[in-house]
Amino acid sequence: MRVAEWLLHEAPRTRESAFEHTVTENVAFSEQVWADTIFMAVLFLARTASLTGSKAYAEEALRQVMIHLRLLQDPRTGVLFHGWNCASGDHMSGARWTRANAWIAAGVPMIAAEIDGLVDLPQELKERYARLMRGLLAYQQEDGLWSTVMDRPYFYREVSGSAGIAYGLLKAIDMKLAGDEMAYAAGAERAYRAIVLYITDEGLVNGVSGGTPVMPTIEAYQDDVPTYPTLYGQGLVLMLLAKISQRSA
Repeated sequence: MRVAEWLLHEAPRTRESAFEHTVTENVAFSEQVWADTIFMAVLFLARTASLTGSKAYAEEALRQVMIHLRLLQDPRTGVLFHGWNCASGDHMSGARWTRANAWIAAGVPMIAAEIDGLVDLPQELKERYARLMRGLLAYQQEDGLWSTVMDRPYFYREVSGSAGIAYGLLKAIDMKLAGDEMAYAAGAERAYRAIVLYITDEGLVNGVSGGTPVMPTIEAYQDDVPTYPTLYGQGLVLMLLAKISQRSA
């Protein structure tokens, strides 16, 4: 609750009232909004709302989701840019980074599950999320995965983002956020079948891009971010495997 209170009253915010993205090294990116923040901070706030019954926490979690979607969603494709700079009024490098989209694809239905009953989900949220997921399915490659920058099909495939999107597709079905349940389920199944090929006999998940700030160019996401097993890669794949297991039980 102390952390939730800090988020509510003290966390640095941009001029649009979005949480500024802050990392574990206690570095704040002034006036920057990142998609990652939804999963890293807002989901925590929503879960605390559920545990404590706090309508204030739930309302702020919903407010942050809406601010992030409005600032990051590309009106043309429906998918999200990695970040938004409130000071310069642009999406910086303008990358439609796959893992950024995965944090919100997975995070929104998880947040909805936590705050359900404390607040009503607005129609705008449902429409924006459906537009996001339609856009993501349009960028899914033939092998079932997404490239690390999704509108660059010749960039390397990125497993953690693909797993997060696939989990989001299935969680959205659970939460009645799916526009087309058959399409969502089919997209998730295609991703799952591709992802398991990247899991070693020891359980390590390969094909996961390293920690990634908003890069200076789109090409830098391909050229300057190596792949290796990570904790968040393991986590996102475990989330997908658990959801697949639940659906087949």
